[in-house]
Amino acid sequence: MDRKVQPKVNPVKKWAAILSAALLLLWLAYAFVIPPSGKTLAVNHQHIVISQVTSGIFEDFIPVRGQVTPAKTVFLDAIEGGRVERILVEDGANLSTGELIVELSNAALQLNVLGNEARVAEQLNNIRTIELDLEQNRLQHKSNLLDIGYQIKMLTRQQASEKKLLASGAVQQSQFDDTSDTLDWYKNRLELTRESQASDARMQEEQLAFLKATGARLESNLAISRQNLENMKVKAPVAGKLSGFNIQIGQSIARGERLGQIDTPNDYKLTAFIDEFYLGRVAIGQEASFKEYPLVIAKIYPQVQNGQFKVDFKFTGQQPEGIRRGQNVQIKLTLGDASEATLVPNGSFFQDTGGNWIFVVTPNGTEAVKRNIRLGRRNSRVIEVIEGLSPGDQVVTSSYASYLEMQRLKLNQE
Repeated sequence: MDRKVQPKVNPVKKWAAILSAALLLLWLAYAFVIPPSGKTLAVNHQHIVISQVTSGIFEDFIPVRGQVTPAKTVFLDAIEGGRVERILVEDGANLSTGELIVELSNAALQLNVLGNEARVAEQLNNIRTIELDLEQNRLQHKSNLLDIGYQIKMLTRQQASEKKLLASGAVQQSQFDDTSDTLDWYKNRLELTRESQASDARMQEEQLAFLKATGARLESNLAISRQNLENMKVKAPVAGKLSGFNIQIGQSIARGERLGQIDTPNDYKLTAFIDEFYLGRVAIGQEASFKEYPLVIAKIYPQVQNGQFKVDFKFTGQQPEGIRRGQNVQIKLTLGDASEATLVPNGSFFQDTGGNWIFVVTPNGTEAVKRNIRLGRRNSRVIEVIEGLSPGDQVVTSSYASYLEMQRLKLNQE
């Protein structure tokens, strides 16, 4: 009777197949379950800066480079152009209010003043003539009224006398009528003379008022011309130190040209340019300090140029001695109150990453792994950590310019 013969299985091949399947499963798990590590770059440990994350007090301030400028400056501009005739002071001189600085000459302006004077004199003469005519006309009308009044008075008396004699026949009717008509004529003439006097007076007074108004305008123009001529003598409007004054005798100065400026003596302010990143955190009245001298922000200029905006600081108390115009100083601008926070040292990495991620050194110190973080306020020394780092972490704070595409840095000792 036949029976089936079972083939013998080689145990070596069996275990080899099982091992191969296990390795395949491990590879698949590593490839699909474990996330890839990304690009890795070997870096010399001595070419990077590793700093430790700490916990401490965050002082919310920024250092600002400021320049000493005068607190108040008055510019000297030529009101009228002219030729420099005489220079009485030198650049850098300390001036008092009203002190003469330079004298200019302008022939056209002098002729203009003379012409205005002639026109004013002519107008004044016309006003006097009108006033004289008005007075003579008033006197003439007064004399006429006096004569007419006298005639009316005499004719009224004569009419009354003739009326009595008319009844007795001593005076004829025609004579009485002539006297009555003459009296009526004088009465009408009296009314006409009064009306003429009022009309002439009104018209002449209107003409006189117009001439006086014109004369006043001419005198005002003359005063302005004389003042412009006087302004050819440039004087110090305020006391202070003269600067930017560089003119020569015989030089022609155009109208409105800048001659120099006067700075208030021993009174300064600090002017600084701040990064536009802080534009929303800077306000007028904010406190700052230069050494031990307190400052406040007095003015913020709205223009932003080259990523910076301009700010003026003024001293709230005593000003430091020995500072000079144009001197550069270091200012500490306080942005907020000090508070407890997790801190990472400020470094070049912030400019490369924007504070969005950082390389964190592994506990064994052989690698630095990219980690997403969130940073807050910063000053010149430290940056506030909001999330992503803990005190004691070791991080790379030097420049990331060569590592921006890397996920890991392998730290070599050589």
